[in-house]
Amino acid sequence: MNLQLKQNLKLTQQLIMTPQLQQAIKLLQLSRVELAQSVQQALQENPLLEEVEEEPSLDEQKENRDIQKYLTKLKIDEKTLLKSAEWEEYLGYFSSSSKMMREFEIPDEKANLEAFCASKPTLESHLMWQLHLSDFSEEEIKVGEIIIKHINSSGYLDSTIEEIAEICKKDPKFVEKVLKKIQHFDPIGVGSRDLKECLLTQVKFLGKYDENIEQIVNNYLSLLEKRDYNTISQKLNIPLEQVLEYVEIIKNLDPKPGNNFSEGNTVYISPDAYVVKYEDDFVIILNEEGFSNIKINNYYLSLLENGNVKDKEYIESKLKDALWLIKSINQRQKTLYKVIKSIVKFQREFFEKGIAYLKPLVLRDVADDIEVHESTVSRITTNKYIATPHGIFELKYFFNSGLSKNDGGEISSESVKFYIKDLISQEDPKKPLSDQKIAQLLKEKHGIDIARRTVAKYREAMGIPSSSKRKRLF
Repeated sequence: MNLQLKQNLKLTQQLIMTPQLQQAIKLLQLSRVELAQSVQQALQENPLLEEVEEEPSLDEQKENRDIQKYLTKLKIDEKTLLKSAEWEEYLGYFSSSSKMMREFEIPDEKANLEAFCASKPTLESHLMWQLHLSDFSEEEIKVGEIIIKHINSSGYLDSTIEEIAEICKKDPKFVEKVLKKIQHFDPIGVGSRDLKECLLTQVKFLGKYDENIEQIVNNYLSLLEKRDYNTISQKLNIPLEQVLEYVEIIKNLDPKPGNNFSEGNTVYISPDAYVVKYEDDFVIILNEEGFSNIKINNYYLSLLENGNVKDKEYIESKLKDALWLIKSINQRQKTLYKVIKSIVKFQREFFEKGIAYLKPLVLRDVADDIEVHESTVSRITTNKYIATPHGIFELKYFFNSGLSKNDGGEISSESVKFYIKDLISQEDPKKPLSDQKIAQLLKEKHGIDIARRTVAKYREAMGIPSSSKRKRLF
C-alpha cells in the first residue's frame, strides 16, 4: 500500500454563526432585567461605550456629526447608531419616552415601598433565635442546634433520632426530649418526622386533643381527603356532626409549618411592556425604566480621527463591538414591539373583553405577520411579560392550541380552562360536577365540543381536584 501526503483544494458551503450573531440571538431571549445587566457589563468591559444621562446638547450633536465622517472612512455602515442609538425615534411617538409615561397612567416601580422592606427571616434563623432565648441547658442548646440544621424547608426532620444522636454523641432519649421541646417552637409542629406527628402536636398544643381525633389522623386521613365523612362516622361509631367538628379542627392545622418561612427572595415581575387602551385603540409602551441608554464615547473616536493613538486596531475592534451591541439592542426592541403589536392584533378581543375571548394562536401566525422566522418569535417571547387591562401575562400565554366549536369556529385552550374554572366555582359543594357533566355544560352553554378526558387534563393542569375530592357535607 502506497501512503502519500497530498494537498487538495475543496470548495464547500458551511453555515457559521459569528460571535456577533450569537450575541444578537442571545439578546433576543434575555428578559428586561437580564438585558439591563448585560448592558451594564458591556459598559464596564468596553471603553468606547458610555451611558447617556440626559439629552445631547447642540455642541454634542455637532460633534457627533463631525465624527460620523471618520466612521465613513472606516467603512462602518452603522454610522446612524452613533447618536445615542436614538432610543425613542425607532418606534415613533408611542415609544417608552418620559413624555408617554406622563401622559398614560403607568405604575411607578420606584414608588413600591416593598422594595425598602427587610428580607424575610429563614426558618433556621427563626428557630435558632427561639432556641437561644429558651430555658435550655448548654447541652440541650448544642443538640438543638444540630436538630434545627436537619429540619428541611417544609418544617420536617430529615434525619432519624439515632442519626442525630450519633452525630451529637448523646443518648437517643435525650435527643428525643430536646426534639419534643423544639416541636413547640413557632411554628407549632416544626421538627415533626411525619404528617401525623405534625398534626397531633398542633392539636395537643391547641388543647383540642382526644382519642377520636388521634384515630382520624392516624388511620383515616385517606377518607378525610376523599371527604368520606360517613365512613369515618361508622368506623368510630360517633355521630356525623361530631366528625364534622373534628374535620373543622384538622382543616385549620398547618401540614407544612415551615412554608411560611421562605428561604429565597420574593420575585416580582416587572413587565417588559404595557398595553394601554387609548380612545378606540391600544397603545404599546415598552418599559425601559432603569434601562441605560448607551452611545459611543466621542473621546476615543477623536483620537482615532487625529491618528495619534497607540493600539489603533484594539480601539477600532472595540468600536465595531460597541456599534454592533447598540444595533442588536435596537433590533431586539424593534422585534419585541412588532411581536406585541401583532399579538394585540390577533388577540384584540382578549384585550377588550378578557380571558374568555382568547383565540388559538401559533408562532407561525405572528412570524408570517411580521415577516420573521418562527425561532425569532420564540426567542423574543421567552421570559417576557406584558401588563394588560386584565393583568400581567407572559407573552407565551397568548400562544395556545384550539378546540373546535359547534359553529365551526375555534376557541383557545386557555379560554376553555377559564370556563371550566368558572363552572366549578358555581357548583353545589354537596353535588360537585363530574368531568362528563362539565363537558356537557361546555357544549350546551358555549358550544365547545370537548371530551371528558380533555376536561380532566385541563382540570388537573389547574390544580383542581376531582369531583369526589371536592364534595363537601354540611
